[in-house]
Amino acid sequence: MAEGQQESARTVLLALAANLGIAVAKIIAAVLTGSASMAAEAAHSVADTFNEVLLWVGLRRSGRPADRRHPLGHGKERYIWTLLVAVAIFGMGALFAFYQGVETLLGHHDGEADPLAGYIVLAISFVLEAVSWRQAVRQVRAAAREEGLPVLAYIRGTDEPTSISVLLEDSAALLGLLLAFCGLGLHQLTGSSAWDGAGSVLIGVLLTAVALVLGRINLNLLVGRQADPRLVRDIRRRLAAAEEVEWVADIVTVTFGTDRVLVCARLDFRDALTAGDVERACVRMDRELREAHPEVDEVFLEPVPRDDPELRARVVGRYGRIAPPPPEAS
Repeated sequence: MAEGQQESARTVLLALAANLGIAVAKIIAAVLTGSASMAAEAAHSVADTFNEVLLWVGLRRSGRPADRRHPLGHGKERYIWTLLVAVAIFGMGALFAFYQGVETLLGHHDGEADPLAGYIVLAISFVLEAVSWRQAVRQVRAAAREEGLPVLAYIRGTDEPTSISVLLEDSAALLGLLLAFCGLGLHQLTGSSAWDGAGSVLIGVLLTAVALVLGRINLNLLVGRQADPRLVRDIRRRLAAAEEVEWVADIVTVTFGTDRVLVCARLDFRDALTAGDVERACVRMDRELREAHPEVDEVFLEPVPRDDPELRARVVGRYGRIAPPPPEAS
């Protein structure tokens, strides 16, 4: 298992252990207090525990090597399992929180019992969630530094959704605990269960937002997103600098797994080259790109004439313009 994947596995396992203990404690507290906010938080932790199992399965299955039926490997399978996490957060957590909140606001729940057990469980849960959250933050910050990006930019552009999922889940858990505490406290102070119901509804809104963000991230990765623009620019620069290449007509890059990029480039080679020269140049450029960028997993180079009208139309249709040829050497 690669170092980055091992770090993701540690993050997931720590979150799984924390969420499992927290879920049991919250269920007991929800039964003892009768609090809608606590019940919503219990459902939240049950969903998070289930989600960590999904993330672990995704890590294991996506790391399998390529084979005859899957020549590009199983890297995208991680995105499927992380997308299921987003569905579970909404289906198991948010909808139950909305249900509990609305039921309480409509007056269908009995009065709240002594909330002391709820306060104790919330305090312990906050500490445990903070430990898991700190590990997720540490991993995301380290990955962002390695990529030379601010944390928010890394989250928006990453192809490694596992640690992001744990970070978003734990962040939502900490905010949810604060909402549940406010719901419990205001209910106790005012005697009105509406505050408790409102806390549960807000937890549902929070979980829905997290589910939408995770779903959007993984949807983009599943559809097939271009590699990091900095990587694409460097690949174009290296190909254009090759002495055998007259013009880089087109470059297509696709992320098909964590730190796995497919590169397809159409190159106008110099007319004086023989077929053997072109073959050797392609082999050399393939090797140089892989050495410069370990995330480049597959490279396909196609010789084309730059003035082919069909090719020009396809490039213009995709990008809206044709990249200018490099300046002539003086």
